[in-house]
Amino acid sequence: MRILGLTGSIGMGKSTTAKLFAEAGVPVYDADAAVHQLYEGEAAPAIEAAFPGTTANGKVDRPKLSARVVHDPAAINQLEQIVHPMLGASRQKFFADAEAAKAPVVVLDIPLLFETGGEKRVDAVVVVSTSPEIQRERVLARGTMDEAKLEAIIAKQMPDAEKRKRADFVVDTSHGLEPVRAQITHILAEVVKMPQRRA
Repeated sequence: MRILGLTGSIGMGKSTTAKLFAEAGVPVYDADAAVHQLYEGEAAPAIEAAFPGTTANGKVDRPKLSARVVHDPAAINQLEQIVHPMLGASRQKFFADAEAAKAPVVVLDIPLLFETGGEKRVDAVVVVSTSPEIQRERVLARGTMDEAKLEAIIAKQMPDAEKRKRADFVVDTSHGLEPVRAQITHILAEVVKMPQRRA
């Protein structure tokens, strides 16, 4: 089984690309969704114990937790120590299920793949990209973000040009869904011929 790492900066079209991989029959592990799930159940008691008052009704109150840890590296580290082992277990279950289903390729959708050294744990990396103009237009159209917030997020992420350089495959989402579907078909045909390279 080949493991594809899927990444891309905010507004590049990564979520849509992940959906199209899933439509093509590829099992997709969504790291963000897995964290959401943990926050709504399994991780909540440990997070409440570490950060009292950050959960309600057995679920993590994300804005409260974020406010508590965002400017405190030690708190972020403590939170990661709670969540990462649980995430690791959920990822292992995903792999086991995909192996059992004889999936030739799986996709790990990880927003900060390069920033966290995740490229060492996959066989090939797909970077989703578009022009800075389209990126800005898409993010601001969501209505949940202003220019300043967007700039702060982009500043934290590895530059798109650097991601493209490190990618095995670049999916350009500037021209609609059909070209992306065609690129996915090409990637799936190519990746099974590549040697396994994950550590």
